[in-house]
Amino acid sequence: MLWVLFGNWMINKMKRYLVVGGAGFIGSNLVAELVKSEDCSLVVADDLSLGRLDSIRPHMGAGRASFEDCDCSRADLVDSVFSRRGPFDAVFHLAANSDIERSSGNPAIEYERTFMTTYRVLEAMRAHGVGEMVFCSSSAIYGDKDGVAVDETEGPYLPISYYGGAKLACEGFISAYAHMNGMRAVILRFPNVVGDNATHGVILDFIRRLKADSGELRVLGDGNQEKPFLYVKDLVDAILFVRRSAPEPVAVYNVGVDSRTKVRDIARIVVEEMGLKDVKLSYAGGSKGWKGDVPKFGYDLSKIHALGWKAAKSSDEAVRLAARTILKEMA
Repeated sequence: MLWVLFGNWMINKMKRYLVVGGAGFIGSNLVAELVKSEDCSLVVADDLSLGRLDSIRPHMGAGRASFEDCDCSRADLVDSVFSRRGPFDAVFHLAANSDIERSSGNPAIEYERTFMTTYRVLEAMRAHGVGEMVFCSSSAIYGDKDGVAVDETEGPYLPISYYGGAKLACEGFISAYAHMNGMRAVILRFPNVVGDNATHGVILDFIRRLKADSGELRVLGDGNQEKPFLYVKDLVDAILFVRRSAPEPVAVYNVGVDSRTKVRDIARIVVEEMGLKDVKLSYAGGSKGWKGDVPKFGYDLSKIHALGWKAAKSSDEAVRLAARTILKEMA
């Protein structure tokens, strides 16, 4: 009898989280850390349009995470997950179209994959009484600030990509739902993220191009685009740290690194890590890689540093480690 009571106490104590977009690049890394560091069980909801089931399969086998194939832009499917698999203590929301270039010719992608997933999840949280959301936003909400380091209050927000516009709209709705329904919200704005389980991005693109043609690498823009690159495990650490530590009911934090890396240097690092020689770099020209690209970006990280968090790896270190990891995963 005592063991039964103890077992029920343990079950009641264990937190239950929904990770939306949890089979994707960042989501799968977050799932791995949650099952390792927290006393919780996870439901991962993902439609696998960008994510990979193999990225979370080890945690499913261990019994700490389960998977729901769910297009979270559909109200009926989202509500079904909340009804069948809840109640949830919190939602980690990472579902979005994470390939900005992909939506440049089709804005509907951002409306459906980035904004509507957020709206549907918020509505399900309201209907089912879930009181906390952790949301992965983006530096793209700031628009093109010409490399000036921006802080969390740096307005006006004038996104120059459909992705940035959708993320900004998501932030607005999250704030409104939090205030109208007594929810807590943690919003993290971060730049380019690189590392394990990558499904897209400049490093993966460069590696694929060089595997197809090791003699020449074509680079979009002039190669002088310069941005902070954040290692994915540093980002996951920041997500969990801010969730634990931020005092605000609606907490908004920039997450990033103090340094930046030029695209031409990323190309050089990838070539070095692949052990290639005499690779010709050809540049498409222009200051931007594609329409909606922000060629130079910098963060003011004073707020998150004051909270007590700093990235362990510099931008260049993140790029090199990510290249090594992706090559190892592709071997």
